Formats: sequence, C-alpha cells, structure tokens
Amino acid sequence: MPELPEVETIRRSLSQHILERRIEEILIRWPGAVEGYEEKTFADAVRGLKFQSIERRGKYLLFTLEEGWSFIAHMRMTGRMVYHAQSQEPEKHTHVVLKLSSGEIHFTDTRKFGRLQLVRTEERLQQPSLARLGPEPLEEGFSAAELGLRLAPRKLAIKAALLDQTLVAGIGNIYADEALFRAGIAPERCANSLTKEEIEKLYPAICQVLEEGIAANGTSFRDYQDANGERGDFQKELKVYGRGGEPCKECGHTLERIRLAGRSTVFCPRCQV
Repeated sequence: MPELPEVETIRRSLSQHILERRIEEILIRWPGAVEGYEEKTFADAVRGLKFQSIERRGKYLLFTLEEGWSFIAHMRMTGRMVYHAQSQEPEKHTHVVLKLSSGEIHFTDTRKFGRLQLVRTEERLQQPSLARLGPEPLEEGFSAAELGLRLAPRKLAIKAALLDQTLVAGIGNIYADEALFRAGIAPERCANSLTKEEIEKLYPAICQVLEEGIAANGTSFRDYQDANGERGDFQKELKVYGRGGEPCKECGHTLERIRLAGRSTVFCPRCQV
C-alpha cells in the first residue's frame, strides 16, 4: 500500500504536469472507482474545470478544482495515478481516465480498493476519512513530546499504534518496521511502556525514514509507481522490512518475521528490545 512517502511523491510528480490544466473529458471504465456528491455525479462536476492545487493528507491526495469542487484520491493497496503526455490506450485495470487540455491521468487499481471521491472543497477536511486522521509526522508542530502524549494511553503493541492513522497520519507497514528498527524498539512492546528516552529516539527515526523515503521517490516492490511511471528506490535502503530470515545488516543476527496487527512484521531480536 502506498504510504506517506509514496503518496507525497505522486503529489509532487503530478503537480509538475497538471496544475492549471482543464479536465476536458472523463472516461469511467469501472463506476465503483468514483463516488459522487448528492445530485452531482463525479463526471458532471469535474468536467471543464481546471486543477488549482494538489495537497496530501496522510495517505490521501486532495485535488482542488475550480468552482468549489475537489476530489479525494486514496490509492488503498494497489492504486496508481500516472500522467501521460499523449493519449494512451488504458490498461486492463485502468478504471478512470481524466483527459486534460494537455495530457491525461490514468487511475489504475488491480485490487479495486482505491477510490476517487467528489466533495465540496470547504467540506473535504470534514469527510470521515480525513477528519479522523492524526497529525502529520513531518509537520513543524509535531514533536517527540506530542508523540509521547499520544502513545501514553495506548495499551497495544507499538507497531499497531504506529499503523493507527488516528495516532499519526501516513505511516504504514514499511516505514513502521524501519522506524522501530532505527529506534531500537521491539514491535511487540506495549506503546505506553516506552520511556521518554525511547520516544525521543523513535520520533526522529520516524521523521528520518519518511524523509529518506520521499528523497528516494518511495519504495517499489510490485505496484507502486510515481505519476511519471517511475519506480521508487527506497527498497534498496530497507534494513528489516521484507527481510525476514536474512541477517541483520547491523549485528548479523537472523531477522525474525511475525504477524502483528494483521500485518507481516520483521525485526531484529538483538538490536530491538
């Protein structure tokens, strides 16, 4: 599933191509991929409007259009939004094509979990999907102290807490594993058991791994591509994620893989306590 670095990379790469361009035609190849707004269908609302901005909130993209309309894009597990300078024949799993005044965007999703949701711009942050999100981990106002306050009442594994989007927005399986490894914290530790010193290690580890993920244009294993169709490179830097049974890059001990919070979790039992 695309996480904060991947979605931010898509936002940046799309912004290079589509701002101030008009949506001239919409081809909806699978109606389940889009959600309308009361009496307005997705296609009726966005046709003829220009893109004014693209923002990110957690793992969501927020596209601001003219005339007070926006749409929210969530990639879910396998969604992609790719820009093509010239008209392209849609792939088998391309569900929506936005034909612009120059170029077109293809929304493709093999698993069919991703959605484009039409909203009024002034109401978008009140949508249930966005209203429940915790703070952005890379925002200036977020800190180790704030993270500690949010973890203090959590009586669940720290890995599960980091995956909870109401705690912090945008962290998923890849970057949770990597941040916990860098901080030297075992994923099964109870969130409210972390000491002040451990939280002061975890907070910068979260920020660093996300910033490095963005700098590498995200992590690509299977489906993820940016808006230019390019793969990310952060998979080359992973210390634990996806490496269960392999030697730890720091101490040489065999990395363990367990199931935690419904997700595969890899950690070093020697480096993480």
